[in-house]
Amino acid sequence: MPLLPEKEFKLGLDLRGGVHLEYRADLNQIPEKERSEVMQGLRDVIERRVNIFGVTESIVQVYGEDRLVVELPGVESIESAISWIGQTPLLEFMEEKPADEIQAIIDKRKEIAGKTLEEIQTTDNWMLAFESPYQETGLTGRYLKKASLSFDQTTYAPIVELQFNDEGAKLFEEITARNVGKTLAIFLDGQSIIDTNNDGKIDGNDLYAPRVNEKISGGKAMITGNMTVEEAKTLVQRLNQGALPVPLGDPIVQQKIGPTLGAISLENAVKAGVTGVAMIMIFLILIYRLPGLLASLALILYVFLLLALMKLVPVTLTLAGIGGFILSVGMAVDANILIFSRMREELKQGKNLLTSIDEGLRRAWPSIRDGNATTLIVAFILYFLGTSFIRAFAFALILGILVSLFSAIVVTNVLLHLFARGKLGKIKFIWI
Repeated sequence: MPLLPEKEFKLGLDLRGGVHLEYRADLNQIPEKERSEVMQGLRDVIERRVNIFGVTESIVQVYGEDRLVVELPGVESIESAISWIGQTPLLEFMEEKPADEIQAIIDKRKEIAGKTLEEIQTTDNWMLAFESPYQETGLTGRYLKKASLSFDQTTYAPIVELQFNDEGAKLFEEITARNVGKTLAIFLDGQSIIDTNNDGKIDGNDLYAPRVNEKISGGKAMITGNMTVEEAKTLVQRLNQGALPVPLGDPIVQQKIGPTLGAISLENAVKAGVTGVAMIMIFLILIYRLPGLLASLALILYVFLLLALMKLVPVTLTLAGIGGFILSVGMAVDANILIFSRMREELKQGKNLLTSIDEGLRRAWPSIRDGNATTLIVAFILYFLGTSFIRAFAFALILGILVSLFSAIVVTNVLLHLFARGKLGKIKFIWI
């Protein structure tokens, strides 16, 4: 039987430790209608930059009109983080290397294909396989005035239009003149911004579009091809990032959270969660007897199911998220209490056990539905309008509520019917 791959929980900044930075972008020179787009472009390039430096679980978010929040789990040096983020994005137009050099790179990649890292390192001149098939042209983002989105008047296909300044126009004309029939790659911070083989990643395994069809004069160019409107918008945004006129300066907020503090916080949060669940189970069993015991079993299943979903999604666990998780446990129990209370009322009226279970669920459902719906509405508002820590709390609460409804309505109800049909169903004391 195949085993599922083992996955670790994804811990947030407050549990794992790291660096929290907050910037205020200078938007004085940006028209008001373009500020949102510029901030999203800034967020994208900063996220790409910190990922390049190996911070793969970073969180970069726009907050308000001009705030940019950057969270870097596992990073120990605030100075290094500020240095990575503060560098000017580098947009480069690069041309193909000579054909023999490209072929040598392709041949070397084929030679090492399927080999382990140790085997690759024993191959002669193995580093050739990791070289880029492109070389610098001197044309960078500082020569690009702007990129914009337009549409073909006949086919309505999206087109990306480029406009260079005077010096850039001369360079671009020279570059396109010597590269007719070849591709001209566009790199931002050392990574191509176009994925032409539609494999969802840009990994240097092939040559990138756009292809130069003729010498281009006048400083204007168009990128066409098989791309969607969303892909074209993303390309425009990334092109404009290379000459982004938004200085960040020094962060207005900088905070370092040590991994020891994060570990202590996690340990305390887990203890609080375990204690809370245990006390809830004791309460249910003492007050509701057998139904309380069955609800406790459903609660244990709920906890394991929710933790499994948090691993698979994955959800970044923060202290606020754990708080949302614990709160959802209480709400799961609230649904069970409503069902049991209605069920008891039916039993006291002399109805049989199975009918009382069904009636208890039917009568409790409107209250359960409305109570959870209103909480979900608030949680969604917090998620879409809140900052990172608030969003973590809201997401954990939303996920917990949805799973708790399944636990209370389906799992507990199935267990009640199962035991009610057995010998225990005849012992009235344990049901009331």
